[in-house]
Amino acid sequence: MVFEKPKPRNSNQSNSPAVNRPTRNNPPANDHRGGNRGGHGGNNNDRNNRNGGNGGNQPPIPSPWLNPENEPQPHPDASFIEYLRWMRVTSENDVIKNSTKVQILQMAEQGSKYSQRLQQLTKRTELIAQKSFKVQCPWRIRVGGHRGPESILLPAFDALGIPYIPSSTLRGVARTQAIREIMAKNNIEWQEAEKQIAPYFGSLETQDKANQAGKVVFLDAYPLPNQNQNVLAVDMANNIWQWDNNSPKYSPNPNPFFSLEKPMFLIGLRLASNCQDNDILEKVKQWLIKGLQAGVGSQVNTGYGQLNPAGKLEKNHEFFRVEFVIEGQLIHGRQRLKNVNQPYQRGDDGRFRTDNNGKLRTDNIATSEVRPVAFKSMLRYWFRTFALGILEPGQVQTWENQIFGGITPPNQKFGWLMVRVLEGKTIRDNAASRNDDFGEQSGILTLNYSPEIPQSQKQNLEKLIKNLTWLMFHLGGIGQGARRPLYSRKNRNPPRPPWYRGCNLITESDDNFWTLPDNTKQFQELFKTKIRNFYEALQTLGVNFNSRQLRTCGIVRNNQWTEAIDANCRIFVCSGDETFGKSYALSVLHSDELKFHNNYDGNLCGKTQGNQVIPSPVWIADLGSYQVVTVFGANENPRRKYLETLQNKVQIFPL
Repeated sequence: MVFEKPKPRNSNQSNSPAVNRPTRNNPPANDHRGGNRGGHGGNNNDRNNRNGGNGGNQPPIPSPWLNPENEPQPHPDASFIEYLRWMRVTSENDVIKNSTKVQILQMAEQGSKYSQRLQQLTKRTELIAQKSFKVQCPWRIRVGGHRGPESILLPAFDALGIPYIPSSTLRGVARTQAIREIMAKNNIEWQEAEKQIAPYFGSLETQDKANQAGKVVFLDAYPLPNQNQNVLAVDMANNIWQWDNNSPKYSPNPNPFFSLEKPMFLIGLRLASNCQDNDILEKVKQWLIKGLQAGVGSQVNTGYGQLNPAGKLEKNHEFFRVEFVIEGQLIHGRQRLKNVNQPYQRGDDGRFRTDNNGKLRTDNIATSEVRPVAFKSMLRYWFRTFALGILEPGQVQTWENQIFGGITPPNQKFGWLMVRVLEGKTIRDNAASRNDDFGEQSGILTLNYSPEIPQSQKQNLEKLIKNLTWLMFHLGGIGQGARRPLYSRKNRNPPRPPWYRGCNLITESDDNFWTLPDNTKQFQELFKTKIRNFYEALQTLGVNFNSRQLRTCGIVRNNQWTEAIDANCRIFVCSGDETFGKSYALSVLHSDELKFHNNYDGNLCGKTQGNQVIPSPVWIADLGSYQVVTVFGANENPRRKYLETLQNKVQIFPL
């Protein structure tokens, strides 16, 4: 069946019939059941009420549909493709454009139910397969990917729009795992290992006709039905830092898309008609299991795509782990609309709220989530800032992509490091509420080798990343408010939420690696040792530099600096009394002496300049008895004045 897009209603034909919609039970044309659903559909009086209620001076609320007069009502069994099919055309207004994407995706997430169809598909797999097993994803997975309307990233889906893992993907995972194991076992190259797996997977290049066709049939894998959980989950990608003319540029670009959250899949295999050897089937199954544990789909180095049989965790590639607690504004993922049918804010008078540019304000709330990608991004950030102090920008980009991965030519790399989080959970999510407490998250950060790393570089990478992780935990937080330690706003005059800002990133480990000294002088020596270890590990990877000859990155002025730990950067450890719920270093930063026109100085505390957000050049980490203060462009005011104002300080960097 082919659905046509709705045709615009002719204003001279008020009684024109309703267009077909992608539903099983189309309501009659005079059924205005959409009139009380936040403004999509309904009669003229309803639409006038949506104009704000005071004379209708405001434009009507934008509808997410191509034709709001005939709002589609997709059946719960309809795929999310049906929602995108009827999506409104592009808007020149970025706020409306982005909120429409979020609204459509959230409607599809809440409305799409596939349980009945998935029951049929999983039953079919059980009947066809000779060997089947279940695998669980501990976090998220997105297999496949192409762009739909408005450049929305879509996962792989079958002919009916059901998300799944194609059989070709499973075959590729098992085949790649087999090649890597044979290469490691026999110390041979990829091409030679490919020849040795021909008896299992087939090869058109072999002269042996018996091995030209594969011996195992892989079945498409579908999520197991769960009556209490939607299959699809709205996700978010945000490329915050980009390279611009050999200089890192802060430019957040949130992009919502679909992934699957904590799904369980049924994997099915059977022997092809040309083979009756059960040993071959079992061997391929074991290769597939190991390959799925390493990750399948996109972003496997950032926690996506890991599939474990019966909840078992593969630790063969893990080299470091640490339990953590996050206090404060937390790590956030997607933005969730409070009311999917009413995406824009209203004032007490019923009118829609607008910003200073006259654009509608979206009525959403950030959803807290412990995201491995946040830890990887923060590790990447601190690697870049340290490396820019001793390497040319081109070298920094090359090694940054070699270690963390990259998709921008010519530095397209899979990356050597895999970052995952186990048992990640939000204990208390009050960062965006009026509750009288701060948010809290916890989990276990694990650092792992990717399959791409050479054996000879594993020990060097381990030393580099361990020391980089230590530095990350003691230079700032993570997620929202990462540049400030957790502080209370209860004593504001007048008081208003949120009651807490900032973030504390805390280790929960008894290992001596994380033990901190009691005084600033000892901490200074410990911190310097970690920096030296980082430099030494970077050199052993094959990078040539002299850590005693710091570079100068860019021009420094009162309103200009580069986020680099270079000759213009200063790092201090200091101590002092807390003031108004703020640690000493932060209370000095926010003091009246350093304010500009009775407001926080944007060249010290960060600012918004037009549509551009300029982050603060000052990072502060509160370690209890003392604080670590990192200042970029520290040789110019107002940053220099801030450092001069600090008391009881000991310099850590430059060494």
